[in-house]
Amino acid sequence: MSGAAPIREFHGLDAQAVRDEVLSSWRPAVLRGLIGAWPSVSLARRSMPALLDYLRRLDNGTPVDAIMTPPEAAGRIFYADDLNGFNFVRNRLPLSAVVDQVLRYGADARAPAVAVQSAPVAGCLPGFAAENVLGVVDREVQPRIWLGNAITTPTHLDEWHNIGCVVAGKRRFTLFPPEQIANLYIGPLDYAPTGAPMSLVKLHAPDFGRFPKFRAALAAAQSAELLPGDAIYIPPLWWHHVESLEPFNLLVNYWWHVLGGTAVGARSGFDGLLVSILNLRTLPLEARAAWRALFEHYVFGAQGEVTGHIPPHRHGLLGELAPADAQRVREQIAQRLKTQK
Repeated sequence: MSGAAPIREFHGLDAQAVRDEVLSSWRPAVLRGLIGAWPSVSLARRSMPALLDYLRRLDNGTPVDAIMTPPEAAGRIFYADDLNGFNFVRNRLPLSAVVDQVLRYGADARAPAVAVQSAPVAGCLPGFAAENVLGVVDREVQPRIWLGNAITTPTHLDEWHNIGCVVAGKRRFTLFPPEQIANLYIGPLDYAPTGAPMSLVKLHAPDFGRFPKFRAALAAAQSAELLPGDAIYIPPLWWHHVESLEPFNLLVNYWWHVLGGTAVGARSGFDGLLVSILNLRTLPLEARAAWRALFEHYVFGAQGEVTGHIPPHRHGLLGELAPADAQRVREQIAQRLKTQK
């Protein structure tokens, strides 16, 4: 991956500048030193024991989701052979117990990889968010914690805005634009190790015989390594491959919906994709071409072209629906899906 283009970088931006110059662009960016003043980062820079004492003091003992991969996986979260199952086991443990596991395995080159993946901070580390504030996002955006030893999450995507903040360790991010999807050889949409669609290509040892178009994806890749205090902005639907590179790594991330004020998961474009696949994918080519024209017009077309010739009081579904009207449409769709055969 030495040939990947660097992700653009910003230094010393305040919260308003990040919102104005970075988030509004919908382009990835590394934000050097964005969280350098966090108490947790200061402790991580001082010593690992100081950071671990801090985490243990905040830990309320609530179990969090944890995974463990076998030594032969080399820390890569992935499928089992032939995509029959996954190459890790799940457990639920208090955060401090996972920290102890990470420390126990840290000195062993053939140790299992252990990680907490996306645990809500409010549930396991009450007080952390109040002491480590990311002023870039609204207070309603709740942080999540990712903690473990050297572990790799292969190329995947999320449909929300994402800021990842490195508290301890070092992480390498490799990003691909959304339009590279055809070159990434994505696995099953409804069966993925982390729940998000994932590339089947091993980034650092690609099998070009099996995945020849991946060369084009690599030509479009962007990459950066982040240290404690650094953050990265990943726009919605950008594919990202994340490597934790130290024996102990801690990242805190923030997801928020592309529609401001809408809770993550409340409205999902991915739901629309799944329904479209269910209803349209098996149609003849000619029928799918006709439906593509409708989608281009009604979903992706300019608002004026869609409704400019219709009186405003008759825009209906094509206009701004009241919450109650939108809910009725969702219920109608849900009922239709229930009766489909």
